[in-house]
Amino acid sequence: MKTEHFQISVIHQKGSAEKALTPEKCEPGSLRILKLSDNTIVPRKGSRLAAGHDIYALMDGLVLAKGQTMVEMGSAIGVREGSYGWLATRSSMASKMGITVGGGVIDVDYSGEVKVIHRNHGEADCFLKQGIG
Repeated sequence: MKTEHFQISVIHQKGSAEKALTPEKCEPGSLRILKLSDNTIVPRKGSRLAAGHDIYALMDGLVLAKGQTMVEMGSAIGVREGSYGWLATRSSMASKMGITVGGGVIDVDYSGEVKVIHRNHGEADCFLKQGIG
């Protein structure tokens, strides 16, 4: 399948994520996103051939040295049946800041807000800015 065949369907209404993101409502090759906040930045690809979509922090946060924190994204993501979502660390965050993602699987039947566990393997605290992927 060519990259042009993938799409994002953004659902702007507020309400039940469970109904809006059900697997049978997901078109093949699509990623359904429910904005849970007016401040949510819709996930997007950094380039046409990017392996995945960049997601963005809903608010500022701090990851203490050798610690971890949960960062809200302000969105729910629906994936189609037979697949799953996967949250991964950007290589630049890992190499420059020592930040990695813990957990990371979004199951087909999960309809809650996506939150990312950031782990800081570095010796210094790391400040995460709102809107930074």
